[in-house]
Amino acid sequence: MTGNLNGGGRGGGGEGPCGACKFLRRKCVRGCIFAPYFDAEQGTASFATIHKVFGASNTSKMLLRLPLHKRLDAVATLGYEALARVRDPVYGCVGHLFSLQHQVMNLQAEIAHVQARLSMFQRLSLVPPQQMQQPPFDLAYNNEYPMEPTNLDVVWEEEQLPQTVRH
Repeated sequence: MTGNLNGGGRGGGGEGPCGACKFLRRKCVRGCIFAPYFDAEQGTASFATIHKVFGASNTSKMLLRLPLHKRLDAVATLGYEALARVRDPVYGCVGHLFSLQHQVMNLQAEIAHVQARLSMFQRLSLVPPQQMQQPPFDLAYNNEYPMEPTNLDVVWEEEQLPQTVRH
């Protein structure tokens, strides 16, 4: 898709048909509604997807109803919606939006959980050591966040070993 908004078609200039006319196997005339938005190289594939979902006639009618300065955005939107409809014929891009909303809700819940745990650890760190009680969970093993031995554990264990004096 190109952003050439000169309003002229490709016909007669020796440039060949635009991507839409190439896909439709018709002559690209001067003033072709598709020429500014579907170039001969990459425009054919994007127009093919739009054509499969909306059809050439409906697409041209939609573009003709819009002012010239809004057509490029409309073509991009049609392309996105057509691609989403090909991937998910029932929901289209709305299915993708639902998926993203679900992801946001899960991440918000995770943030709330982590903030609650952080708050609890901050409260524990403010309590003097003689008043500290056993936490309600085992820090060495927690079902939610199992602790695996790390390289730091090995280093700490090695530092605790008695050092032998070498002569």
